[in-house]
Amino acid sequence: MNLEQWFDKGMTSEDYIENMSVHKENTETILKSFRVPEEDIEVLKQLGERSLRVIAITEDWCGDAMLNIPILLKVAEAANLDVRMILRDENLELMDQYLTNGTSRAIPIFIFIDREGNEKLVWGPRAPMVKKVVDDERAKLPPRDHELFPEKQKEMIQRLTSQYIKDKGVWQEVYESLKTSLVQNVLM
Repeated sequence: MNLEQWFDKGMTSEDYIENMSVHKENTETILKSFRVPEEDIEVLKQLGERSLRVIAITEDWCGDAMLNIPILLKVAEAANLDVRMILRDENLELMDQYLTNGTSRAIPIFIFIDREGNEKLVWGPRAPMVKKVVDDERAKLPPRDHELFPEKQKEMIQRLTSQYIKDKGVWQEVYESLKTSLVQNVLM
């Protein structure tokens, strides 16, 4: 399938959020609370003039998706971009075209396409600052084969989830990374 067909196959963000069974409340909290800075509205409207659309490869259990999807949706709203959600685990054929570091099925992945269905930008799974936070947390974990690894990994995920929900600075980092990538790769 080409990207146009994947876009057509995707579900609306409303359907995705409505059918979430994990992180729904957290996703909605960020969606209700995050605001695109007023000074960026005009730049984002310029993106809308390019007739971009977005395919978001995601899963509702993913903490990075919980953080990034609401910010994408706010950018899309300001720029008048149509977004469609594709569930990673049911669509590995698409996911495997967008592996992180050539090996990892990390999500979310946002594929921005033009009106002809041509790829213009791929963003994800994390903003650089968020990647550093996660890498720093992972560095503190014991080896995978250590008896405490499962417990320590669970604690790490809980800390990150809490930070993702509450830390508006993290939201701003995701927004700035997404906006900068769009401006540099689509408008310039």
